[in-house]
Amino acid sequence: MVRLSSLRRNLRIYIPVLLFLLAIITVLSITQLREQTENSILYSDVDTVLLVAEPITPIPLQLDLDARKIELGDRLFHDPILSSNDTISCASCHSIDRGGTDGLSASVGMLGANTGLNSPTVFNSGFHFRLNWDGRAATLEEQIDGPITAEKEMGGMSWSDVVDKLSQSPEYANSFTEIYPEGITSDNIKNAIAVFQRSLYTPNAAFDKYLRGDEAAISAEAKEGYSLFKSYGCITCHQGMLVGGNMFQTLGIFGDYFADRGQVTKADLGRYNVTQDDRDRHVFKVPSLRNVTLTSPYFHDGNPQTLDQAIKLMGKYQLGVDIPQQDIDLIIEFLRTLQGEYQGKPL
Repeated sequence: MVRLSSLRRNLRIYIPVLLFLLAIITVLSITQLREQTENSILYSDVDTVLLVAEPITPIPLQLDLDARKIELGDRLFHDPILSSNDTISCASCHSIDRGGTDGLSASVGMLGANTGLNSPTVFNSGFHFRLNWDGRAATLEEQIDGPITAEKEMGGMSWSDVVDKLSQSPEYANSFTEIYPEGITSDNIKNAIAVFQRSLYTPNAAFDKYLRGDEAAISAEAKEGYSLFKSYGCITCHQGMLVGGNMFQTLGIFGDYFADRGQVTKADLGRYNVTQDDRDRHVFKVPSLRNVTLTSPYFHDGNPQTLDQAIKLMGKYQLGVDIPQQDIDLIIEFLRTLQGEYQGKPL
């Protein structure tokens, strides 16, 4: 009993001391951990905050692509031989010198036919999650089927006709044989053009430099415009590497864009034309805003002729707000920083 009583007295003395020491150790440990964490954040601020926390990411500076296929695909892309009457090439609607578009509200195909759609830019098309405004093509190779076989676009040749036509060219026959063991086939034609299209990426935009840590790469006005771009909610659909190009969205969430515009066409049905699902009426792939200052007019219908008009329409129909002109001007300053480089030169 004496030993038990003594033990209890000792515990009453030592336990508070031990708890006090434990508390001191804990406080010191937390303080040290906080200091280490803060130092880590400061040290990795450029990489972690700017590259990871931002909803937009930079385009890779380099891609590993077959140079021979790029060269062959470039020739095919610009050669009207792929059209039935040798008058229309892929570049007719997707000019490399015009931001990858043709600058028309609706592209013109074979014999002046109206295609009914505004041609999206071909630049950075290799990064899109799906192709075409209605997302009907899952890959660049699949997308190439559309214009080649469409009568209004390039004359509606079959792939066997295209292969026969190219096979009559010794230059093409030799080029394909050097790269592809099977020679000229429909799959190889598509592959060569698709590899060339994947080479049309535009890295090193001023905003990408900013994302990589160069605070001076964009102006104070562009930074304020980016902040407004996020706060208004534009970033909800226009994010990721392409600042878009990675999701579908309904055009006209806060109003009937098509009724207000008038003259509704089949193309205005959007993804519904692919799925026949009523939920996909007026649903379109969200376009990329990379190089957007070079790709007017805008939307699938080419209705807004300027960025100013496009932003106002987006504010009204997609965000339900009337964006003040001063804010629009600042957002445009941000969008200008998305203009990248092609083959080391500014677009």
